[in-house]
Amino acid sequence: MRKIQYKSTGIAGLFDHEQALEQLSNKGNALERLSEVLDFEIFRELLEDSILTKEKKNNAGAKPYDVVMLLKILILQRYFGLSDGQVEYQIIDRASFKAFLWLSSGDKVPDEKTVWSFREKLTNNQTIEKTFVLFRDVLNAKGLILNEGKMVDATFATAPIQRNTREENKQIKDGDGAALWNNKPPQEEAQRH
Repeated sequence: MRKIQYKSTGIAGLFDHEQALEQLSNKGNALERLSEVLDFEIFRELLEDSILTKEKKNNAGAKPYDVVMLLKILILQRYFGLSDGQVEYQIIDRASFKAFLWLSSGDKVPDEKTVWSFREKLTNNQTIEKTFVLFRDVLNAKGLILNEGKMVDATFATAPIQRNTREENKQIKDGDGAALWNNKPPQEEAQRH
């Protein structure tokens, strides 16, 4: 009887992490695409001004988590429909989430209480909605819409392009837009042609 040799498993190689991220990228990683089109640093000043209101007198105590990383966690949570506990678990479990947050395998992941506390601070000082409105506006300006969903189906889609003329837009704003729609096919039908 011949002994069959299989590929080895369980042995970590030097470039395994990079190869796994490359495989994710080749499959169409939506989080990678989001990181490419959006510079999350635009949120830093707003978040730091909102959250870090007290001046530290010395360097004693635990260092806070990066506010931009915590915002990215809230984005993951909102758009993948995850609870505080589930987002913590998924960050620990998923390479794509770690890469999106710039975490390596040895980095400590913020726990669910940290995520809750960050969201509460933003909510209490009315910063959370400003932040998500800015997030949506930046995505819209780049021609993207982030479809909310569950873990298995949250995706990005290209925003539909409006094809009205200036005269048609004026007519719509004046309240006379109903007459325009009789001559045009529905958008789905127009996009098929």
